[in-house]
Amino acid sequence: MAALALGLSACGSESDSSAATTSDPDEVTGDITLLTPIFEGTEGQKLLEDELLPQFYEEYPNVSVSVDYTTYGNLNEKLTTAAVSGAVPDVMLMGVGWIEGFADRGLIADLSELGLTEEKLLESYTPAIVDAGTWNDGVYAVPIMLDTRFGVARMDLLEEAGYDSPPQNWDELVEMSKALTVRDSDGTLERAGFDMLSLDSRQAFETMLFSAGGDLFNEDDTAPTFNEDPGVDALQLMSDLINVHEVEEIGFSSPDAAVNPLLNGRAAMGIAHNNLWTQGLEAAPEVLDDLEPFVIQGEGEGMFFGGTLATRSATSQSPEAAQAFLEFLASPGPALAANEQRGNVPALSELLDSEYVQSNGFVQFAMENLDVAKREGGPAEWLEVRGDFAPAVEATLLDQMSAEDSLNDLAGLVQTAIDR
Repeated sequence: MAALALGLSACGSESDSSAATTSDPDEVTGDITLLTPIFEGTEGQKLLEDELLPQFYEEYPNVSVSVDYTTYGNLNEKLTTAAVSGAVPDVMLMGVGWIEGFADRGLIADLSELGLTEEKLLESYTPAIVDAGTWNDGVYAVPIMLDTRFGVARMDLLEEAGYDSPPQNWDELVEMSKALTVRDSDGTLERAGFDMLSLDSRQAFETMLFSAGGDLFNEDDTAPTFNEDPGVDALQLMSDLINVHEVEEIGFSSPDAAVNPLLNGRAAMGIAHNNLWTQGLEAAPEVLDDLEPFVIQGEGEGMFFGGTLATRSATSQSPEAAQAFLEFLASPGPALAANEQRGNVPALSELLDSEYVQSNGFVQFAMENLDVAKREGGPAEWLEVRGDFAPAVEATLLDQMSAEDSLNDLAGLVQTAIDR
């Protein structure tokens, strides 16, 4: 049977995941463990335990699954502790950019050993998404869900200012951001022309870096390239929007804001996460028709993606059972259910036609543009250095260091980690 048998209707809730491990699911046996940062909370747990696991057991009656729930904030510590103790869960869900490090340490298995090849994955996913689960020519993870960042414009506010479409290039982005910024008579900012501060600063910079035509690392991930001209230009633009053009102010918004400023009118444009749509459904459904997503255009196309991927332990005592369950989670029915529960973007191309995707404007936009999206990560040391990005970016946004100096210093730290 083929891995990830995708003949299932995209709108179905059942799975036909027939794993590549065996021709007879009755011969697949084992007690396996799942470590997951998704399916959290009452609703997520109910979805996994009351709906998805019974479907899996119906197909694989001789496999049992024990679930260890965690959060992304605690996941790295859990995985590191498991690696030290030797008690590594059979199936682990982890983020884009994490695969290389854990594969390099021998923690996760090459899935192609049991038939899940890169060629098969490319039949169902875009190349960039498949690449997020590969390392050293092996396939170490299968994507379940994505989360994306891209430009969003409040078209009602743009039209009031005389614009009929989002910016088509950086020059228009600056011009429109300035025109759309509103201050009161005392100069107090009332509406940001372009909001970058509601997003994690690392992810905002990466989105703009990709827009500039840049990349984080060179092709073989042996050296950083984010400090080359495209990266410097991207960070300089971000700084200029705040410190020169004054279309936004430090402290005006933050990732912890109760309501995204694009929803309450405190921003006319910005970089946003695809879950802004589900936030809008709850907080301001009346503005959804006014929200228009766009790829930020510079020398390249600015769209970022992260996500959750499924991996198998390299030391699993039941590798066929673990891989069968991994492929089940990534198959159309379960993957669609998991994405819908979290408001995220399905990685499977065929799910573009599902009712969930077609009813969610931002998820639909993200799936339609995944071919231009780029991800973070690359070298095995990514988890070690990614926390250094935000302070470097913020030093320039606070006008404490030039864009070139901030990125060169950061590149030095990153290169030291890679060479260590």
